[in-house]
Amino acid sequence: MNMEITEIKTDKKQYLELLLLADEQESMIDRYLERGTMHVMHHGTDTIGIAVVTDEGNKVCELKNLAIAPSFQRHGYGREMISYLCRLYSKQFTTMMVGTGNSIQTVSFYKSCGFTYSHTVPDFFTLHYDHPIIEDGKVLTDMIYFKKKSGFSLILRFY
Repeated sequence: MNMEITEIKTDKKQYLELLLLADEQESMIDRYLERGTMHVMHHGTDTIGIAVVTDEGNKVCELKNLAIAPSFQRHGYGREMISYLCRLYSKQFTTMMVGTGNSIQTVSFYKSCGFTYSHTVPDFFTLHYDHPIIEDGKVLTDMIYFKKKSGFSLILRFY
């Protein structure tokens, strides 16, 4: 893959369009964007993906936002971003968490990246968002958390 991932320290909102792909309410993004570390993926001159990771304490980090531009989805870039983040953060943290809605496509993606179920936060989406969040035709209610434990590197498999 001809791509590069860089850390963005300032003017993170310039990537709002991509951030909104993974978290469609700007006020929710504002809750973690400045305290998180943002990584941007470029393919040539195209910005194709972003990720935001926060330090949650006790050697736990959380992937708060992961988005790949629609025209670049399903080409392995999301998996490559996860692999990069796992290599980078496994030096500093023992666990990486990720919270997502209960949609088959997203849950399958994280499981295929080696994450396992951790816990559920009931009614997260209905309590924190000002409109229904719909993914794959399903209204999301609960936040499903997955975790990846110490040495949480990812072995890439391309088919």
